[in-house]
Amino acid sequence: MGESRQLEQQGNALIYTFFLSLLVIYLVLAAQYESWRDPLIILVSVPMSIAGAMLFIYLGFASVNLYTQIGLITLIGLIAKNGILIVDFANRLQVEERLDKRAAVAKATATRYRPILMTTVAMLMAMVPLLLATGPGSVSRFQMGLVIFTGLGLGTLFTLFVVPAVYVLLAKDRNAELHDLQASAENSPAI
Repeated sequence: MGESRQLEQQGNALIYTFFLSLLVIYLVLAAQYESWRDPLIILVSVPMSIAGAMLFIYLGFASVNLYTQIGLITLIGLIAKNGILIVDFANRLQVEERLDKRAAVAKATATRYRPILMTTVAMLMAMVPLLLATGPGSVSRFQMGLVIFTGLGLGTLFTLFVVPAVYVLLAKDRNAELHDLQASAENSPAI
């Protein structure tokens, strides 16, 4: 009875908090990359990881409460980190090695595969004590750990396959941009 009353009183606070955190992360990434496209590519796997975490809530392993909400917001940052590793490295490869978008993202994903898996496995192992907790407060710790564990596990799989595909579709071709700058510099009259 207490959980349903709390959920009714909070209303759509989870939805507002979720979208506000996504907006803040998007704006910070847009400022960092000086691009509106790159943050979109980075954050494309976030909804899929949230859906993976919500699946286990829907199946009844946890309920929507303050702890699962904190877990979902934590999950946004953890999944965004994986996208940042791929997109940032692919952008650098386009400029430094003059690779096209597809080759750059393929090499970036292959190169960053191990660091992504290492940080993901480390975080998944950090959630094991929360999943195995007993005693007072163990239910809330279990629910937070479950949301992060399942969302991060499924979200990482989505990141490794979906982010490169979206990068090929949406990313800026930095080689064409450099080629245009060089051509305009060559065509401009010398002073």
